[in-house]
Amino acid sequence: MSILIVDDSEEERTLLSEVLRRAGYGPLLFADSAHRALGCLGLSGHGEVPSVDAVLVDVMMPGIDGLAFCRRVREEEHYAHLPLIIVTAKTDAADITAAYTAGASDYIRKPVIAAELIARVSMAITLKQELDDRIEREHALTGTVTELGRAVAELKSRKESMSVCCKCKRVRTAEGIWQRIEDYLEERLDVGIASAVCGKCEPAGRSPHG
Repeated sequence: MSILIVDDSEEERTLLSEVLRRAGYGPLLFADSAHRALGCLGLSGHGEVPSVDAVLVDVMMPGIDGLAFCRRVREEEHYAHLPLIIVTAKTDAADITAAYTAGASDYIRKPVIAAELIARVSMAITLKQELDDRIEREHALTGTVTELGRAVAELKSRKESMSVCCKCKRVRTAEGIWQRIEDYLEERLDVGIASAVCGKCEPAGRSPHG
């Protein structure tokens, strides 16, 4: 898993990276300012944007601070679910509230406890993956419903001109080809059509179930 570490202190960046590497995380990306971190996410300047699974960001940095960084990232729909974990020595209730209001996903106090850091990073990435999977399923379902609606609308638009043979019940397509009605519906609705015999059509003395 790729993690971006944003802190103006080289010592803090090294400490966090050692803990994460021991836990098997990587590749790790580094930025010594919020401005450079925005560049890593493709939000300032140009260039190839690496895939990032989570961001650890300090609050007190020169120029753009960590809270302003979080607010900027959350402006992008693409990063709506990207874990932004604040890592800071500021521990007042007002500071914690400000971090969450700015769009932070979680909050870790310095000095960092290795076990806590790994647990929170792991949980944040797991939640993001679950959200991404759910959104992907919802998009797939939306596409299926849209396609079904299109097919039904197409059938409705053709109903006045559709010809059905009164003997074999085949349907004539717009290309003039006679098709079984089952094949005609399967092609346009993308669903399987099972053959069956209703009670009225079943020969006398036989059950429709066999």
